[in-house]
Amino acid sequence: MSKPGSAKGRPHTGTRRFISGVVEGFYGRPWTMEQRTELFKREQKWGLNTYLYAPKDDYKHRMYWRDLYSAEEAEQLIALISAAKQHDVEFVYAISPGLDITFSNPKEVAALKRKLGQVRQFGCRSFSLLFDDIETEMCAADKQAFSSFAHAQVAITNAVYQHLGDPETFLFCPTDYCAAFCTPNVSQSLYLHTVGEKLLPGIDILWTGPKVVSHKISVESIEEVSSVLRRAPVIWDNIHANDYDPQRLFLGPFKDRPTELISKLGGVLTNPNCEFHPNFVAIHTLATWCKATTDGGQRDVEMVSPSPDDEEQDPCYSPQKALTLALTDWLQEFMSTDQPGARFKKESSEEEPMQTDMGESSYVPGAGENPLYTAEPLTLDDLKLLSDLFYLPYEYGPTARTMLQELDWLKNHSWAATAETDKTAEWRSRAQQFDDMCKAVVQMFNRLSNAPNRRILYDLYNYICDIKSGVGLARAYVKTLGGQAQPSAQLLNDDPEPWGFRGGLSGELQRMLPCHGNRDLFRHPPMTAVYSIRLYCPEDKLEVQRIFKEMQSAGEGKVPLMMQPPLICDGLSAGEISPSPQCALVLEDEIGMCGYALALIDAKPAAAKIQRALGDSVFKDFPSLVTIQVLPRVTDPSPAKRMIGRLLSSIRSSGSRGMFCELRQSDRRMLDFYTKLGFFKPIQPAGLPPDIIAMGTSL
Repeated sequence: MSKPGSAKGRPHTGTRRFISGVVEGFYGRPWTMEQRTELFKREQKWGLNTYLYAPKDDYKHRMYWRDLYSAEEAEQLIALISAAKQHDVEFVYAISPGLDITFSNPKEVAALKRKLGQVRQFGCRSFSLLFDDIETEMCAADKQAFSSFAHAQVAITNAVYQHLGDPETFLFCPTDYCAAFCTPNVSQSLYLHTVGEKLLPGIDILWTGPKVVSHKISVESIEEVSSVLRRAPVIWDNIHANDYDPQRLFLGPFKDRPTELISKLGGVLTNPNCEFHPNFVAIHTLATWCKATTDGGQRDVEMVSPSPDDEEQDPCYSPQKALTLALTDWLQEFMSTDQPGARFKKESSEEEPMQTDMGESSYVPGAGENPLYTAEPLTLDDLKLLSDLFYLPYEYGPTARTMLQELDWLKNHSWAATAETDKTAEWRSRAQQFDDMCKAVVQMFNRLSNAPNRRILYDLYNYICDIKSGVGLARAYVKTLGGQAQPSAQLLNDDPEPWGFRGGLSGELQRMLPCHGNRDLFRHPPMTAVYSIRLYCPEDKLEVQRIFKEMQSAGEGKVPLMMQPPLICDGLSAGEISPSPQCALVLEDEIGMCGYALALIDAKPAAAKIQRALGDSVFKDFPSLVTIQVLPRVTDPSPAKRMIGRLLSSIRSSGSRGMFCELRQSDRRMLDFYTKLGFFKPIQPAGLPPDIIAMGTSL
């Protein structure tokens, strides 16, 4: 194949229609034909004009690009292209041959022309060639025919473009489709310079911005790439894409793209979430942004307080106002029961798979019986909260940020939760505010779960279940810190229930890497808590007493502690009995002392002090006593295990045959901890009060 000649660039003058709309270009299950038709209706209603068909998992779009569509597939595409035309949406068919095409083989070029020719027969008049996410190394035959990868791509793109009769809309996606991929940079990229110089001027070029998922796209960056490409790019925007992380969903507004860009671009296409229905916000706010004008046509900007890291507000577009407009419209869709496909027609089935007719129940509860359950209606505030919790890749919404900040503060000031200090009232007030925010999340979940439009709910359900579970754990943790609930057994448990942690092999692998967590959006808390263990000294007595009293208060049940029989180890923790030499340790974190482990090599005198007659046989087998306490903020069981290990070593070296501990039955956290250690077993000495459990281990 001969190398293409030079093509003079055509700057974007604004005479052509600004391309605006949606690209279905994500990895994962493609949208259904019904969903795409619904998308066309939305685009027409909101003033968007383009749909780029590029689902990565359509085999005949990418992997088997040479294969023609079957009669059944053709029928579907014809109907889809027709539906787009009916709603004034330009259907752009994209093909991605870069995985295995040999550019220099005329048969390959003919196969590409034949495939696009078939789609043209379906009524399609706009096309796109995509060379994204492919290997850049050419085969031997192509290296002989072309001086570079860029020359090979340009040659075949120009040939196909001319074969199709120079369509009004023809999009080209380069392999280096963002600044981060350019070597050494955008302005010096030989690849981009070749594309800009050689690609025919009627062909638009797709660009994602500084990165694959760009936080911000500046005017300066677009002017730079436009100069190299010799035309204004069309943005393929991945800001709402979530195909790279199955645990994330993005319901925040289109933002951090100044409206000044509109006059400097060929268009903007959003490549949004894989789930169809949650994209209401992404597409709606993009449409609002596209309507903004740089002459101040939309200067009724909502007055909101920007966060410290927000850039200067755009005078023509307010993301928060656009979000409110989108959520208001989305609320109406949530409450709609007019759902195509929600129930089968009577002639096709005698049974309906889902009942959406929520008529009044004939059952009337009697006196003293449970009242009928009444579902609360979904509100705009619920959807605003939902958006805040699932905002954008580089930021959380205001409520989510507040929850993280408050939890961090409550955790770092937990010492003020139970002891009366000048910060105690503030701690309790902020704990209550945090609890109220958690309750709002649960309320939002319940209302979403009862919304009439089940199609939207099913797209959201896994995400809202996950956030409800996470918020529930945080809420319980704060209550524990404040002494309002008994410490959870999960906090010192290395064998939690599956619902008590977020797991999977991917998570396990990431937690083993040194930089795991350095991209958390809430950066203030340390990524990993650092603990130190040191020997106890007399100056630690007051802090040990404080922890002892705090944990006593947290574990107090219905029976006051003063009415319960004492534990032998209470004297150790209260400072009434001194621990044996080299048998006392304290645990510290970045805040201060957060735990201790104390032991007596000979526990018999301490037992006699509280008149505990356990019998000589017990002290013969288990002469030593140990006690350990760790504050609830220490969620990692490893430091407590290390303290126990060091005490066991010290006591063993003293010649002791065994050691034991005493626990109240209500202290489920420490019971679980000793049990999970594996070497402490229950013992039943005579004279043990009924509400106290003893566990021992031989040395």
